[in-house]
Amino acid sequence: MSEELLVLDSSVGVKWVKPEEGSDEALALLLSHAAGEVTLAVADVFVYEVLDVTRRTYGRPRAVALWERLADQGPLVVPTDPDSFPDILEMSRRLDCSLYDAAAPALAARYGGTLVSADARAHAGFPGVRLIG
Repeated sequence: MSEELLVLDSSVGVKWVKPEEGSDEALALLLSHAAGEVTLAVADVFVYEVLDVTRRTYGRPRAVALWERLADQGPLVVPTDPDSFPDILEMSRRLDCSLYDAAAPALAARYGGTLVSADARAHAGFPGVRLIG
């Protein structure tokens, strides 16, 4: 495990499957994780959001293939435990965003990681956020 922890919002994961501004940077993060240069972590809601976008855009077979790749070599998926909900609710209030959008910054705050997001509207107010795209 590398020393640098990057916590990804699902907006970054969507860029892995949909070519758009910031996709190259999002894919480079995944390659850096595979090389052991950084550790990527995501809240469990990330998986649902990214797989659902993949399924709706490209179909179920591609979503299944993505899941297999993520399960094999993707980021560390951190389950949402009951103790994390107060932090998520507070982050939602502080950033004025949805609970879904608050999950990644709450995780970054909890573990001292850097939040990486492509959603400036939801995350620009988070201290030290790295915005891509």
